[in-house]
Amino acid sequence: MSVDAPPGDVWGVLADGWLYPLWVVGACRVREVDETWPERGSKIHHSVGLWPAVLDDDTEVTSCVAGSRIALRARSWPAGSADVTIQVEAEGAGARVRMEEDVAHGPARLAPRFLRAPVLAWRNRESLRRLAWLSERRT
Repeated sequence: MSVDAPPGDVWGVLADGWLYPLWVVGACRVREVDETWPERGSKIHHSVGLWPAVLDDDTEVTSCVAGSRIALRARSWPAGSADVTIQVEAEGAGARVRMEEDVAHGPARLAPRFLRAPVLAWRNRESLRRLAWLSERRT
């Protein structure tokens, strides 16, 4: 997705764990962000769902190249966990952001990829749209 903001502004949103529920579809609140976020091994402790039916879980950084790439293990029990990779690169005066996601563990893995892929693609498009809005309005 093209974003009308420089890569640094996009990364600024990604690097602020407290903004996570504003752009990640399904996340409804953040309870805690490790001080080392977004370094490898750090976590965002979040909740997913619609209040009052929310479940507490976390998302952990599995690798990070500051400013350009972050890989996450997002947990959302009882569905399981997903591996998510977000890449940010310069594109003219703005940025191009790509997100890839697939189920890593849990019952959601039982669904064939051809059934999971459209749902995850929709979810990721909306998450990227929200990330773009936050990045483009960052001051």
